Amino acid sequence: MNSNLMTKWNKCLEIIRDNVSEAVFSTWFADIKPLKYEDNTLTIQVKSNFVYEFLEGNFVDLLRTTLFKVMGKGTQLMYSVLTDKDNNVSVELGTDSYDNKYRKNNENNAPKAAQETVQELDSMLINRYTFDNYVEGISNRLSRSVAASVADRPGRVFNPLFIHGASGVGKTHLVNAIGLKIKELHPELRVLYVSAHLFQVQYTDSILQKNFNDFMRFYQSIDVLIIDDIQEFAGLQKTQNAFFHIFNHLHLNGKQLIMTSDRSPAQLQGMEERLLTRFKWGMTAEIEKPDLDLRKNILRNKIHKDGLKFPEEVISFIAEHVNASIRDLEGIVVSIMAHSTINNADIDINLARRIIGDFSNYEKKTITIDEIIKKVAEFYGIEPSAINTRSRKREVVLVRQVSMFLAKKHLDMSTSKIGQYVGDRDHATVLHACKTITNLAETDKQFRSELEEIDMMLQSA
Repeated sequence: MNSNLMTKWNKCLEIIRDNVSEAVFSTWFADIKPLKYEDNTLTIQVKSNFVYEFLEGNFVDLLRTTLFKVMGKGTQLMYSVLTDKDNNVSVELGTDSYDNKYRKNNENNAPKAAQETVQELDSMLINRYTFDNYVEGISNRLSRSVAASVADRPGRVFNPLFIHGASGVGKTHLVNAIGLKIKELHPELRVLYVSAHLFQVQYTDSILQKNFNDFMRFYQSIDVLIIDDIQEFAGLQKTQNAFFHIFNHLHLNGKQLIMTSDRSPAQLQGMEERLLTRFKWGMTAEIEKPDLDLRKNILRNKIHKDGLKFPEEVISFIAEHVNASIRDLEGIVVSIMAHSTINNADIDINLARRIIGDFSNYEKKTITIDEIIKKVAEFYGIEPSAINTRSRKREVVLVRQVSMFLAKKHLDMSTSKIGQYVGDRDHATVLHACKTITNLAETDKQFRSELEEIDMMLQSA
């Protein structure tokens, strides 16, 4: 480090120390390191994005005045923010005055999204998902009410809003309805709806194309950020880290955050504790599976919207036999209508019964990784939590391996995610477990019988 730079920075620290309390100085200034002074710009290193935002929000004038006094009038300030301490990865961010200059000089290299105005920004909202066609019932009444409040006063109530529930219960519809209503009531706000998967793809691309700063600037410019299926971040530590800093920036600046998940924050695995803590800061609302009355109303709404006519007894029959999700209900309506049109058949109970067919078993729950772990652990007589220990006892290892094998068989999950859920292992361990269980089932008749029994228990649950 340049000794002259260090001498000047120590003079800056002396001035700052005289103007703040000792506690403030030791907390926010003592660990700052001067990195370089080039082109009349001083770059200092801070430990996190939170420190950067705090300094900018509370002490930027003190810093600027001090730099002018020690290093000369017009000195610009640049922050090097550590985003990955283990690999010494940092992001450079500037003060407001510097950012204006930086954006102008890099205008041609910025992604299109970062240059768009409020009107031009593609919110990526699904226009057909509105409050007007969101059918309300007991299972979603609380979530619907909270959503309406957020749409009316974004950033001021229930922030963040975390909505969870099983697949197909209407989470995506509800958060899109919030976004569309906010755009209607508050057209000046930048609203963005994005799936967790797309966010991950964008983050990866920003690293590969070396425009991570632009990625962060774009997301930190959003007023209402809606992330769908945030459980997809499980096990993706660097993506979680980027989102953590975006979350902090938006929340500290009173911007609205809305997230959906197929499980509550308490049930999310493979997610950093600091993120889970923030998810619980605002309002957590569950959308339960629709009850019989709501299923009937959803069917009536779908039928009416499509200009169709179904006898009431057919509506009741469908609602009684198809109760897994709203998506399934609407799919059955489409199937019945298609068969009726193609075969020129009346829409009646017989047609509904024929189309639904084996749907009398539709109540069967979708198999989840939590259910797999629970069933396997129960079968072998151990506590499910034992798989998360470092125990190498034969029965614990067997439960881990069988759980991994069945998860790979039944779930559309990567081996890395399966490993995160089952004992926090890596993808190589999952592949080894699957191979081990396959070999054991082929050579051990008794074990093969046990495996088949567990499999049947899962599918009949």
